Amino acid sequence: MFLNWLLPWYPSWPMALFLALGAGLYLRGSRRRRTPVWRQALFWVGWVSLWQALQTQWDYFAEHQFFVHMLQQTVLHDLGPMLVIAAWPGPTWRAGLPARWRRRWLVPMRRLPPVRWSAALLLNPWIAVVIFSGLVVFWLVPKVHVGVMLNTDLYQFMNWTMVFDGLLFWWLVLDPRASPPAHLRPGLRIFLPVVGMLPQMLLGAVLALNSTDWYPIYTLCGRAISGLSALSDQHIGGLILWMPASAINVVASIVAMRRWMHLSERRAAATARRADAAASALAAGRA
Repeated sequence: MFLNWLLPWYPSWPMALFLALGAGLYLRGSRRRRTPVWRQALFWVGWVSLWQALQTQWDYFAEHQFFVHMLQQTVLHDLGPMLVIAAWPGPTWRAGLPARWRRRWLVPMRRLPPVRWSAALLLNPWIAVVIFSGLVVFWLVPKVHVGVMLNTDLYQFMNWTMVFDGLLFWWLVLDPRASPPAHLRPGLRIFLPVVGMLPQMLLGAVLALNSTDWYPIYTLCGRAISGLSALSDQHIGGLILWMPASAINVVASIVAMRRWMHLSERRAAATARRADAAASALAAGRA
């Protein structure tokens, strides 16, 4: 039974390759670059969560039970990407790439005008937060959702957009560096997840409190859990979007605040060291 769960409901070579490359690069990089154990643990929990939600039997239950679908999307869009980026895997991934590949391919590619223009657009904080919350709402529009549930390619495309948008957004928010080189000021990193969770909370509340079945497609396809009514299924799914998904945003804001405090402590310590050095130099000059 457990081994059957590990088989993908929708086998996807691009998804499998993406997950395998990310895992392999991180494993190689962590051997070449010293990476704290807690960062490695965060990364692997997040990466395995993405694999579970993308390439196991989860897809079958997500297509036959609305609240399971909402659990899946919460992992793909919020929890999994947030854990991965909280580990700040970029330096470890880069260390996993051979140096000649970085010089020959990675650096020149980042200088290409289309890459720079796309980065400037997608890394704009207000565009990023609109896409982040807008994707969740868009894929849950009833007419769109019916098409997603009936089209395998569109279903997989939805999952891809959720994963990559989640990774991009949390990379902006959980960047531990000062600005620059970070794209956002520390205060904005705290504020952005709160803005992003508001449309999700509103839609989740509507789904949890509504007395109309918005997604009869699950009844037409047959629900995986017998005895759970359509409205109860929808209400549980709405609660998942309303509370746990929003709570992840709150946790991210707290992490961003802690990293801001850490940056402030480092700046204060550097200022104190410079002041001590200047005082020592002045005292030496007077002597």
